[in-house]
Amino acid sequence: MTYGEVITTRILALCKAHNITLNKLATQSGMSQSTLNNIIQGNTKSPGLRSLHRVAQGFGMTLSEFLNFPEMDETPFEDD
Repeated sequence: MTYGEVITTRILALCKAHNITLNKLATQSGMSQSTLNNIIQGNTKSPGLRSLHRVAQGFGMTLSEFLNFPEMDETPFEDD
């Protein structure tokens, strides 16, 4: 699994848990729908901290909270 895939899994799981669409997340995050879609679709292999920070804010989380999930610690990342 790649870093981008783990981030995508996290975003989709949080969208489901918060019952929001990717479009709503983009709006809440202050980022364009296309930027978020590029992350989800794997076109952006390693999302930058600024993008991840915005996504975290869209969920009402800190960046630390957003990145604090088991897969982030337990996944042996492949090279992208």
